[in-house]
Amino acid sequence: MAQALRIASRLAAAAVALSISGCLGYEGVVNRGAVLDSRSTSQVKAGMTAQQVMTTLGTPSTTSTVGGDAWYYVSQRIERTFAFMPQNITEQRVYAVYFDKAKKVQRVADYGMEDGKPIDFISRTTPTAGPEYHLLQGMLSKVGSFL
Repeated sequence: MAQALRIASRLAAAAVALSISGCLGYEGVVNRGAVLDSRSTSQVKAGMTAQQVMTTLGTPSTTSTVGGDAWYYVSQRIERTFAFMPQNITEQRVYAVYFDKAKKVQRVADYGMEDGKPIDFISRTTPTAGPEYHLLQGMLSKVGSFL
């Protein structure tokens, strides 16, 4: 009986060791998006051409033509203790380069987490203001209008 108990405890220890072996070597830090250093961002000055900005910073994460031409370099730093633990957004930056009509840098801005809400890169949903209406609520509101 003691022999079987020792074997069972060794098998349990081996199972635990195998299950957490995937966590070994995990750094716990994930950088997403455009990783820009302060040296390259300090080189972007008003009056530079769009080609010079692309040479200095690389391809932007996204662009905008609404209300003027702008390039956005989005980055996010996520930390977690283990791969299966919930993630914490520790840093988020949006480096924006605004251009005038001649495609020359008009101004730059560096937005951090304090300037907005954390961006969820995975869910691909956009939060909206106002209450959420569900299918059942919509159906019940239509039934009430017929009575």
